[in-house]
Amino acid sequence: MKFVDYVTITVRSGKGGAGAVSFRREPHVPQGGPNGGNGGKGGSVILEADHHLYTLLDLRYNRHHFADKGQNGSSNLKTGKDGQDMILRVPCGTVAKDTDTGEELGEVMHPSDRLVLARGGRGGKGNDHFKTATNRTPRYAQPGEEGEERNVTLELKVLADVGLVGFPNAGKSTLIAALSAARPKIADYPFTTLEPNLGVVAYREYMSFVMADIPGIIEGAHEGRGLGLRFLKHIERNAVLLFMIPVDTEDLAHAYTILLDEIAAFNSELLEKPRMLALTKIDLLSTEERAALALRIQELPSELPVFPISAVAHQGLDTLKDALWRAIQTAKGV
Repeated sequence: MKFVDYVTITVRSGKGGAGAVSFRREPHVPQGGPNGGNGGKGGSVILEADHHLYTLLDLRYNRHHFADKGQNGSSNLKTGKDGQDMILRVPCGTVAKDTDTGEELGEVMHPSDRLVLARGGRGGKGNDHFKTATNRTPRYAQPGEEGEERNVTLELKVLADVGLVGFPNAGKSTLIAALSAARPKIADYPFTTLEPNLGVVAYREYMSFVMADIPGIIEGAHEGRGLGLRFLKHIERNAVLLFMIPVDTEDLAHAYTILLDEIAAFNSELLEKPRMLALTKIDLLSTEERAALALRIQELPSELPVFPISAVAHQGLDTLKDALWRAIQTAKGV
C-alpha cells in the first residue's frame, strides 16, 4: 500500500432546512393558529481517527466531501429530518489545518477521536415559533442556515513508541525487520527507505511496542535537503528516539552531533524526549576493533545510553529491547 501522509481536500457541510409556514386546518376549529415545524440541521463533515488505518491514501483520490442538507419543516409541527453527517476516517495522529489561512483546526490522536471540519447549518424556525400575544398568525419562518465550506490540509504524523533516527544506510530497516514482522525494503544504497515503516516489536510475554523506521537524515535535512522536512515531522510523535550510527563511522561523536543538530533545528522540543544510541553492524568488527570500541564510546556524551548491536547477527538486541521498554514506560509515566 502506498504511504500518503499529506493531502488537501475540500469539505462542505449541509445547509439547514427551512422552517415551515403552516396553519392548523381542521373542521370546527376556526383560527387554529400556526403549526409550521422547524427545519432539520444540516450534516457536518467530521474527521474520525481509526487505528486500522495507516495512510491518507483514500483521501488522495477522493478530495471533495459534502454532507447532506437538512430537510424543511412541515405542517403539524413536524421538524425536518437532519442531514446525514459525512465521516472521514483517518489514521491516528492526523492533524487538520485550514489550507487558506494556515490555522490549525485540531488533531485526532486516539481511536474514535473526532474533529468537526465543517459544522452543519442550523435549521430555520417554523412560524409556530414566532406567534405572540399580539401576532397570533405569523406568516413568516426562518430559512435554513448556510453550511460551511473550506479547504483542509490533512497531515499525518506517525504515532510510534520508538522512532529510529540515523543517516541513510545506518541499518534502521534491518533492525526493524529483525525485531518485528515488518519487511521494509533493504539494500546497500542510500535512501532505500522512502516512507516510514511501522513494526510491532514483541517484548516478553504478551507485551509489545511500536517502532517506526524513518527515512534517513542528512546534514541540512531541517532545510529540506534530502527527504528532510517531509519525514522529520514523524519523529515528533515518538515517545523515545533511538539514534543509529554504524560502528565503522570514523567519528562517532561528530556523526551523533550532526543528527542531534538536525533534530534540534527542526523542533527544539524534540531534545526533551528520551534518547539512546545504537552502534550498528558490530559483526563487521575484528577482535581488535571490538576491544577498542569501549574507548571510542567514551568520546560520546556520558549521559547517552549506548548499545552496540548487530541486527543481522542478532547481537545485543535483547539488551536493547529491555532498555527501550524501560524508557517507553518512563516516558509514558507508567
